[in-house]
Amino acid sequence: MLMRRKFLQAMAAWPAMARAARAAGPMKITRVEAVRFRPDLRIQGLAPNWTWVRLHTDTGLAGLGESYPTAQAHPGALKEIAGMLLGKDPTRIERLWQDIFYRISYQPWGGAEFRMLTAVNIAQWDLLGKASGMPVYQLLGGKAQEKLRVYNTMNGWPILGMREHDEPEKIAEFLLKRGVRAIKLYPYDRGPVNAFARHGGTFITEADLEESLEPIRRIRKAVGKQIDIALDLSSKWNLPCTLRIARSLEPYGIIYLEDPMLPDNLEAYARLARETSIPVCISERLATRFRFREMFEARAVDVVMWDVTWCGGISEAKKISDMADTYKIPTSPHTGGGPLLWFASIHVATALTNFYIMESVYHLYNDLYPHFIRNVPVPVDGYVTAPEGPGLGVEIREEAFRNGDATVETIASL
Repeated sequence: MLMRRKFLQAMAAWPAMARAARAAGPMKITRVEAVRFRPDLRIQGLAPNWTWVRLHTDTGLAGLGESYPTAQAHPGALKEIAGMLLGKDPTRIERLWQDIFYRISYQPWGGAEFRMLTAVNIAQWDLLGKASGMPVYQLLGGKAQEKLRVYNTMNGWPILGMREHDEPEKIAEFLLKRGVRAIKLYPYDRGPVNAFARHGGTFITEADLEESLEPIRRIRKAVGKQIDIALDLSSKWNLPCTLRIARSLEPYGIIYLEDPMLPDNLEAYARLARETSIPVCISERLATRFRFREMFEARAVDVVMWDVTWCGGISEAKKISDMADTYKIPTSPHTGGGPLLWFASIHVATALTNFYIMESVYHLYNDLYPHFIRNVPVPVDGYVTAPEGPGLGVEIREEAFRNGDATVETIASL
C-alpha cells in the first residue's frame, strides 16, 4: 500500500518535481518498477495487455514507458537490464540505449528484453521532458505538425456493437459524422470470408477475392470517396496471393496495403511495390533503424510504419522516420496497443515533417484507456493533438491502483 501511495503521489506532483529537478541538476536512477494489470480485467471486452516501466530518480521525478503484449514475460526481462540502469543519469538517452542494446543483441532481436529496452527509452524521454518542463515533441524538435490526421482501425473491434463485416457502411457514416475520414479494414483474415483460414495464405480463389471486396464496395456505395480506406493483411500471405489481392483492389483507390507478407524477404516486398499501383506499408513488425535501412535500400516500401513500443522506443522511431524522409517516404505510426503507446506516438508524429496519417482505435481511446488515464487524447474533427504537459503529459488515474486493477513491482533499487 505504501509503495502504491508513493507511486500515485509522484504522478500527481510532476509540475513541482520538474522545477525541483531543474534546480537539482543531474539525476540518477534509484529504482526500477514494473506496473502490471489484472489479467482477468475486461473493460468493454478489452484486456489491458501492456506493461508499464517506471524509472525513479534521486530528484523525486519518475518517468513512465510501455510495451506489450505477453506481460508475464516482462518483469523477468526487465531484471536482465535493470542493473545497467541503477545509478545512471536517465537523460543520457543515447548512451543507455546503445549499452543495453549491445548487451541484449547477443540474443535474437525483438523478444521481451528488447521490448523492455523500448519501454525504458520511452520512460527516459518522459523524464527528460519533466526535468526540462517541456513536452516530448518539443524535445524532438518542436511542432512540425499542428494536428495529426487519424484513421480508425477495426481489427475485429466493434464500434457501438457494429462490426466491419456486418455493417461497414454504418461504421463509415459514424466516423464521418465525427470528422474521421479514413478507416482500416481486415477483409482477408477476419469476418465471414476469412480467405486465410480457408487456404492458409498459400492461395486465394476468384470467389474469395470477390467476397473480400464486399465491405469495400458497401462503403464506397454508401459514402463514395468521402472516406479513405487502408487494408491490413496481417502478414499472412505469400507473394502470388498478395499480388492477386493487390491487383483486385486497384480500382478502389486504397491508400495503402499494410503488411501483406512477413517482412523477412524484402526482395518480395520490392517486387510487390514495383508491380502494384497501391502504396505498400510496412511494418510494425520490424525493430531498430538497422532493419528499416535494409527496407529503404531495397525500395520495398511506400509508407513506413513503426510501433514506438516495439521498434526501440521514441529514439528509434524518430530516427527511422528521419531516414525514411531522405527517401521521400512518409510515416504512418501503429498505435493499436496501450495508452502510453498512443501518447508517445502522438508526440513523435507531431515532430515529423514526413507524417502521413495516424492509426487510432475508437474502442481503445473511448472505452479502455480512460479507465487508467484522465487526459486521453481524443480525435476532434478527425485530428488529434499532442498534450502540452511536461514529458508525455500523462495523467494517471489513482483508482486503478486503489482497487487492484494495477499493481507495482520493484524490479531493482539502490
